[in-house]
Amino acid sequence: MVFLRQSPLAPPEPANQAPFARVKAHLKKELSQGRWPPGSLMPSEPELVAQFQVSRMTVSRALRELQSEGLVTRLQGVGTFAAHLGSVSSNLTIHDLQQEIAARGHRHHAVVHLAQEEPCPEAIAQPFRLAPSTRVFHTLLVHFENDVPMQCEDRYVNPACAPDYLQNDFTQLSPTYYLRTVAPLWEAQYTVEASLPTAQEAELLCIDPSAPCLVVVRKTANADVPITLARQVHPGARYQLNGHFKP
Repeated sequence: MVFLRQSPLAPPEPANQAPFARVKAHLKKELSQGRWPPGSLMPSEPELVAQFQVSRMTVSRALRELQSEGLVTRLQGVGTFAAHLGSVSSNLTIHDLQQEIAARGHRHHAVVHLAQEEPCPEAIAQPFRLAPSTRVFHTLLVHFENDVPMQCEDRYVNPACAPDYLQNDFTQLSPTYYLRTVAPLWEAQYTVEASLPTAQEAELLCIDPSAPCLVVVRKTANADVPITLARQVHPGARYQLNGHFKP
């Protein structure tokens, strides 16, 4: 496969920019301008080392970061390829709705409808990798913004990760904020979909059962130990999920 090559002379390095960041920024710029179409082979590590007059370790770090951002695909012994757009995944940040509302200068309050220890339901036991008889913590809250219900949060928590979870006043401290302080996560898995609320969720959110909602289901873990599984339902007419991507 033939691809264009740049001059072996590296561009001048901006002041205070690390060498790996310079290589990464150059490759991101070229990718954004379509120099390497999706699926095409990019310059090899030795070629980049020679072009930028940096170490192999520096080039490898730049490529690793581009790979983590979904911009390139690396195959050992083969090379680095420009990623297809379909392979670029969204990086979702775990936000605390209470803090988001406060940042907008609005008033937050929460109503706790359930906070108890119970046997792990069968539907929860499988993703939690727990026996159905295992005891788990279960909370059901509705978060309000200026007295308007914005989110119904149904959450299960592994007591092994947060033994004092139920001792908290969740009208003052959100479950998300508390769990981030006592059970730092290593991994989070999301699903986001447009769906109708359950009858209970519609009642708690004061919406019609036929009103479309944005439903986020999130599972977090620390290494191989599950921390929490939460279903967060937002009325579609009141909530937006915003993101930003810049190659």
